[in-house]
Amino acid sequence: MSQYIYFTIVAVVLYIVADRVLEKIEIRRGERLPYRSLVFFAILLPLAFISFQVIEYLQN
Repeated sequence: MSQYIYFTIVAVVLYIVADRVLEKIEIRRGERLPYRSLVFFAILLPLAFISFQVIEYLQN
């Protein structure tokens, strides 16, 4: 049961982190990216895979 709580908390944190990273990229470029949602997904997905694997490893 606690594993689901960890996943939920980490998912929210990763969403915020990915959004901040995307904002930093756009600030450096000086413009919004044309495929912003795709770039956001490309940032979020690897972070999620890594984080969720670490949570599963630590739970066992």
